[in-house]
Amino acid sequence: MPVVLSGTNGVTFPDSSLQAAAASPYVLKNRIINGDFRISQYNGSSSTTPTSSAFVIDRWRLIVSASSKLSVQQNAGSVTPPAGFTNYLGLTSLATTTVASGDEYVLYQKIEGFNTADLAWGTANAKSVTLSFQVYSSLTGTFGGAINNSDQSRSYPFSYSIPVANTWTSISVTVAGDTTGTWLTTNNTGIIVRFGLGVGSTYSGTAGSWSGNAYDSTTGAVSVVGTNGATFYITGVQLEIGTSATPFERRLYNQELANCQRYYFKVGLVTDSALATGLSPSSNTARVYMPFPVTMRTAPTLSQNALWATDAANYNAVVSSIGTVNVNNNSARILFNTDAVMTGYRPVLIVPSSTSGYIDGTSEL
Repeated sequence: MPVVLSGTNGVTFPDSSLQAAAASPYVLKNRIINGDFRISQYNGSSSTTPTSSAFVIDRWRLIVSASSKLSVQQNAGSVTPPAGFTNYLGLTSLATTTVASGDEYVLYQKIEGFNTADLAWGTANAKSVTLSFQVYSSLTGTFGGAINNSDQSRSYPFSYSIPVANTWTSISVTVAGDTTGTWLTTNNTGIIVRFGLGVGSTYSGTAGSWSGNAYDSTTGAVSVVGTNGATFYITGVQLEIGTSATPFERRLYNQELANCQRYYFKVGLVTDSALATGLSPSSNTARVYMPFPVTMRTAPTLSQNALWATDAANYNAVVSSIGTVNVNNNSARILFNTDAVMTGYRPVLIVPSSTSGYIDGTSEL
């Protein structure tokens, strides 16, 4: 017996049970990936002080006008997450920073156009959306953020209030669909969601309406970087169609990992685990085939760290670099350069030489 769609109520399964549409695996509700910050391939649970545009946790990155002003960590400060969550992204100000007019400190995620095409933004049929999240800060007051298109020629600044310090607060912001502007519906950037952490006047606008300016936040919003030691924690980020927030869409861990791996994967980190197989065409090269965990957005850029090319018997050649690569968005043929200790035309495995060994690939927006 097939499943039956039950209108707006959900999905009826063969055992006659009804699953709410908001939680159904047949419905893409939340357009944000890794909104609960479970997946952390980039830095694991380690703290990092990012440079501008660096990814700090999967799908999330920072703009920082000056380095060494913020530290970022999964579950920073070890506070108890809100009910139903096990992870959050924590940011800590490392200095008292005066934000100049052209400065920006912003946490943001770019959403692929394939995942926002049905919003019909840029047309008369543009749909309203609601952005919801839970936030916890040592500061109180009015904070800001914005939603932009790919080239930031369209911006919707929004504001929200944190009335009590160091308490998880649920936030919901409804945004009317933009009927003008260019909104990509391809595998490039469709929508950008931004949270201001200290934004100068050049990139701050009036909350609650669409603008043709490149805004990242609202005028007068609290500056997290303006207070040394200030903290800002966030989780449960959701962007969905409609004018009211619904419960956070919880996806299976392996599904969310695969969603993240479309843009970035890292494999290895376990000594002697086989990452790729092939042949050694010479004493100092290994040519291997490597399938990717998932189909990626585009053909990725590959890098490596702490690898051996080994026949698991007579040699462990140290990989020094990646040479010629034939790569598509599903797999790659890779030539690894090694120290000259191998026997030519022998089967070869690429394995981590330590727990810091890996191959990664990025096709981020």
